[in-house]
Amino acid sequence: MKIGILTQPLHNNYGGLLQAYALQTFLKKQGHDVLTVDFYVEDEKNIQIKQLIRDFIKKYILRRQVDPIYSLTKKDKLRISQYTSHFIAENIKKTQHISELNEFTYLKQYQFDAYIVGSDQVWRPSYSPGMSAFFLSFLKDDNKTKRIAYAASFGVDHCNEFTEMELNQYSLLSQKFHAIGVREDSAIVLCRKYLKVNAELVLDPTLLLEKDEYIKLINNDITSPPNGNMMVYVLDKNDEKSQIINAVSENYKLQPYTVMPSSYNDVFPPVTQWLRGFLDASFVVTDSFHGVVFSIIFNKQFIAIGNRSRGLARFLSILKLFNLENRLIFSHNDLSRIFIQPEINFSDVNKLRKKLVGKSTLFIDNALNSVKHND
Repeated sequence: MKIGILTQPLHNNYGGLLQAYALQTFLKKQGHDVLTVDFYVEDEKNIQIKQLIRDFIKKYILRRQVDPIYSLTKKDKLRISQYTSHFIAENIKKTQHISELNEFTYLKQYQFDAYIVGSDQVWRPSYSPGMSAFFLSFLKDDNKTKRIAYAASFGVDHCNEFTEMELNQYSLLSQKFHAIGVREDSAIVLCRKYLKVNAELVLDPTLLLEKDEYIKLINNDITSPPNGNMMVYVLDKNDEKSQIINAVSENYKLQPYTVMPSSYNDVFPPVTQWLRGFLDASFVVTDSFHGVVFSIIFNKQFIAIGNRSRGLARFLSILKLFNLENRLIFSHNDLSRIFIQPEINFSDVNKLRKKLVGKSTLFIDNALNSVKHND
């Protein structure tokens, strides 16, 4: 079957890149011909205004460290993304570039039998310009092409970023889908309440691949060992998180390291170096959803710092799914609870993951072979 995947734009977010890689790889292994739709809006002025507003809120209201990434030139962006762009070129097959909604007509040439929307926060307006495309509005009255959502995420446990008119529009579009799989349990409720459709909880695509698949990527590239044994993957830095990192390092007698640029205009390390960061770690401290996911994949002891601004529902859902809610903290004061807990029993986690992978695989198979019945 020829399948087109619609997901977040492929830039420098390691989790975003790897979920796109994982879904495409998984579907190819199932025997499908797969391309990821190269869609992102190139409205630089509008993006910069939104970035300025977000940075103002982070800096002056939330009191967080902010890097002025809106000041980067096109040449700067190409430079800092040289390794992530190489990973995309080598590992993710894409369609031609689409920058506007009216250009989706170009996709007819690919003759896709199905579109899969997901994963990542594709249904979060502040993260997804051109939102109607992520509800497959461009298919219009086409009733032959399969419409599927896999691990689609709202990112948060509300729909406050949508207008009432948008919710009505997306509800009608959602009802044309053959199957809807979401990444968070809270999204099941949102789909039912606002979109008037049923949804099923499925795994993030990165969890569909075995650890060996990621180790193969690492071994096929030139990477260097980290200069420590405690991986720190923190997206939103602040003093509180620095205190947490120092306290964890001291308690477990570990040396922290990170695989991230040291400043906003530095080159992003290769994706394989980021993966090796998890592989070689004895312990992980992260405020990232995919930081949690790859700690689970590589069976690493970890602490998850709740990241409300990026969507707490994602953390709560993945941790609940694997019975790991006790690994979530919100402040330095929560560490005393963590330090007296037994280590994660990954034997139980892996058994549960195997069962959930089977369930998610069945969802995809059933969705691709389903027949849409109009009510």
